[in-house]
Amino acid sequence: MTETQTLLNADAVSRKTAPNAGRPVGRQILRAIRRLPVWLIVTLLLIVVLYPQLWMILGSFKTQSEFLSNPTWSLPESFNLDNYIQAFTRGNVATNYLNSLLVTLPSVTLIVLLGVSAGYALEVMIWKGRHTTMLLILAGIMVPGQMILVPLFTVYFKIGLTNSLWPLIITYTVMGLPLTTFLMATYFRSVPREVFEAATMDGCSPLKQFFVIGLPLMKNAILTIALVQFFSVWNDLLIALTFTSKPELATIQVGLLSMNDEYGSTQYGPLFAAISINIVALLIVFVFLNKKIMAGMAAGSVKG
Repeated sequence: MTETQTLLNADAVSRKTAPNAGRPVGRQILRAIRRLPVWLIVTLLLIVVLYPQLWMILGSFKTQSEFLSNPTWSLPESFNLDNYIQAFTRGNVATNYLNSLLVTLPSVTLIVLLGVSAGYALEVMIWKGRHTTMLLILAGIMVPGQMILVPLFTVYFKIGLTNSLWPLIITYTVMGLPLTTFLMATYFRSVPREVFEAATMDGCSPLKQFFVIGLPLMKNAILTIALVQFFSVWNDLLIALTFTSKPELATIQVGLLSMNDEYGSTQYGPLFAAISINIVALLIVFVFLNKKIMAGMAAGSVKG
């Protein structure tokens, strides 16, 4: 009797598992078919985004005659670094990169420090007139930067700052503060106020709360805003072109405009080489900090 029951149970189990044996494979095929349109769209987007960059990097190895005679989609005849050497020597790209760093790093540092402090004071601290102050700061976002360039240039000229990088640093800092302050106030709003109230009950001063509680909680948000401002300042052309009166003070974006020979024709090889260095460097920074950027962008959208 026991052997009979064992055989019946084994037969029943085999009947149950046999029809289900092909189901996982079928489900995987259906899942792959359903995801096929998404994969095609993502592939198309990658081609649209990456192809111009690949075309520019390949163009940085072409000679001037190849640009003028060969089709635009043709590959370079040889892969040498002559264009990169010419960009750094004749094009003065190294000095332009140094000027961009000397302008961007202090500007972003001031924007982050002042913006985070202002966002904390406007959202966490309670004082009379903070809502009016916030509206005045938001009004700064609505003012187009092109409207204040001529008055700023006049002021910088009168106080003797035109032959230095200080006009760029001051202008970038002032123009980046309104948006940074607004975003940081939004991020601080997502933090439960009970956290700061409990710290106050424990005898923690507002300044100590800012350094001990506020900054650690805003780490991803600060990194996101710093990178956004870094890209904005680094890629700016209009302000740098307005306030740089000497070639040795030009930033990388202004320096790219000077890739011409003595007859005024554009040297496409060195120009593409300089642009490729600029794009690849920024792309590497973005790829390595991509997760931090996404975490910071999502931090202010969730109420704690």
